[in-house]
Amino acid sequence: MKKNLITVVILALVLVNLILTSLLAISILPETKKANELITQVCSAINLELRSGAVSMDSIRVPIEQVVTHEIADMTINLKESGDGKSHYATMSILLSMDKEHEDYKEYGETIAEKESLIKDQINSVVGGYTYEEFTADQQAVQNSILAALQALFNSDFIFSVGFPTVTSM
Repeated sequence: MKKNLITVVILALVLVNLILTSLLAISILPETKKANELITQVCSAINLELRSGAVSMDSIRVPIEQVVTHEIADMTINLKESGDGKSHYATMSILLSMDKEHEDYKEYGETIAEKESLIKDQINSVVGGYTYEEFTADQQAVQNSILAALQALFNSDFIFSVGFPTVTSM
C-alpha cells in the first residue's frame, strides 16, 4: 500500500513540475522574441551591421589631414586557374592609406618603401588566390583581403585602407 501511495505522490509531483515548466516556457518565449525584435530595431535605427570580423573602410575613420599614402605602381599578378584553360592576370597599382598619427606609423610607415618587397609578396599571395571571375566580381573583397594581410604582416592597423587607382584584368 505504501508503494502505491509513494508512486501516486511522485506522479503528481512530476505532473506539477511539467505544468510549471510549460507555464515558464510560455511566459518567457514571447518576452525573448520581443527583446530580439527590439535589439534588431535599435541596430537598424543606428545603422549597425550585425556582422563581425570584416575589415572595411567604414570601420576606421581617419581625418584627411592625417592620411599619408604610398603607391606601389604597376604590379602584374597571375590569377588562380579558373578552369577555362586560359591564363589570367591582373595589372594594377596599389594605393596604401596610412594614419600618420598612429603610434606605429613612425616605426613602419616612414620607412615603408624599405618594406615594399614584403608588401608586394603579400599582395601577390592574396591576389593570386583569386580567379579571374572572383577578382572582377568583387574587387572590394580583394582590397579587404590585402588590407587584412598587410595588417597581419605589420601586426598593426596603421594602414587603414587599400585601393586600386588603376587595375586591368585579363
